[in-house]
This record gives sequence, structure tokens and C-alpha cells, in this order.
Amino acid sequence: MNERPKISAIVHTYNAEKHLDRCLKALEVFDEILVIDMESTDRTVEIAKAHGARVIVKERGEHRLPEAYRDFGLKAAKYDWVIVADADEIVPRALADYLYAEIERDPSPRAIMIPIKNYFMGRWMHAYYPDYILRFFNRVGATWPYEIHSRPTHRGPKVYIPAKRTELAYIHLANESVGQTFTKMNAYTDREKTRRSKRYRTLKLFYEPQFRFFKSYILKGGIRDGLPGFIHAVHDAIYRFSILAKIEEDRQKARPDKDIDRDSSNC
Repeated sequence: MNERPKISAIVHTYNAEKHLDRCLKALEVFDEILVIDMESTDRTVEIAKAHGARVIVKERGEHRLPEAYRDFGLKAAKYDWVIVADADEIVPRALADYLYAEIERDPSPRAIMIPIKNYFMGRWMHAYYPDYILRFFNRVGATWPYEIHSRPTHRGPKVYIPAKRTELAYIHLANESVGQTFTKMNAYTDREKTRRSKRYRTLKLFYEPQFRFFKSYILKGGIRDGLPGFIHAVHDAIYRFSILAKIEEDRQKARPDKDIDRDSSNC
């Protein structure tokens, strides 16, 4: 009788004590829990060890992006099949059972795209769903690029869990306040502008934010979420506008300051 395939669960952490207990408890069904910690100063490491996790503390150096620590985790994991979770995410037991059954049925390398339930103002946001994330794959030959919101490279095809299988979706516990989302926006848009600058065109400033609102509120069903859905759609539009405005600002700075030169010559 063949032994059941094994899966390593990888979590990167930094001062993640708020949700970590619930996150790791859900991961105990897997064959290994590997925590890559970025020198936390709270109870993160203590909580991880209490759940039997193998903890590797890695210096918070030049690369502070989660993707860098996820890539390190891929190389350090014991088993070839890996599932990656953030410290504020829950992997439902139904999803774990589904993944084991899938790789037992077909052990060939591939990646499984998983839907995720995001919350805002205490509500599961339809506008976010299914918001597929690539978190389960065979790590052989895989890498995770050091870029914000990047996806790992992997062998084999991508397979999508049907969005209607909501019981298999990750649960994102963050449920951030409006203030928290705006605080993070500045840092995230600074990082994203670098990735998007090559595809930037000035006209995008005029239509992309509006389309982002329309997509979030109408096409993705945010209208079903009441006022929180409307606020989220506006935030989505502002997020996209911030990226584009920062790219345009950088381009303007790279040009000669003709107006300043002309005005100063008249002084």
C-alpha cells in the first residue's frame, strides 16, 4: 500500500501573535509546519513552537518583502508539496483533505489556485472573491521572485478550485480598519509603481481608477455588500490612482524643470 503524500506548510512571520495561534492550529493536519520568522519581538516564536512548528529565525536584512522569506521557506521545507499561508490566514480542514486527495489521485507536478475570503468592516467582501492565490504547488524547481505580490514559478499546469466551493477557500482574518488600509496603501503603492511603470501610459490616469471602481462595485458584486462594499470600491479606485500618480510624478521629475528655470531667470 502506497504511503500518503506528505505536505509542508510554510508560514513567514513578524510580530504575528494576534492571529498566529488560529493559523497554526489549522495547519496541524499537515506533515510539517515550517515558520520562517523575521526576528519577532513578541510571542510569535513561542506560539509557533507550542504548535510543534520548526522555526527558522532569519535576519530582517535587505529583503523585507514576504516573498523573500517565502522563497527561503521553499528551499528549507522537508517535503516537495508545499502549502504557504500568511500568519493571519486559516486553511480550512476541508481544503487540506481536498489537497491530499488531489495529489494522491494525481502526483504529477502542478499548482492549485485557491480562492480566498477577505473581510472588511466585518463582512466577507464579494468584490474580493474569489481573488485566487497560488499557495499550493510542488516546490521542485520552484522559486518565489522578490517582488511585492509576485507569484511563485512552478512546474506543471495551474488548476483552479471552483469558486462555488466556498468551503475550500482560505479565510483571511485581517479585517482591517479603514485607517489601516490607507496606512498600508502608501507603502504598497510605492512598491507596486516599480512593477507597473514599464506598462504605464498617461491615459491610464483618466480611465483605470474609474474602471477599478466599476469592476469592484458592479462586476465583482460589491453592491451586495452595502456601504462597506461602496467604501471598498472607492478605496480600490484610489489605490490604483495612487500607483499611477506616483509613476507620473517620477516621470515628471526626470524631465527638465523648464518652468522653474524660466521663473528663476526672471528674478
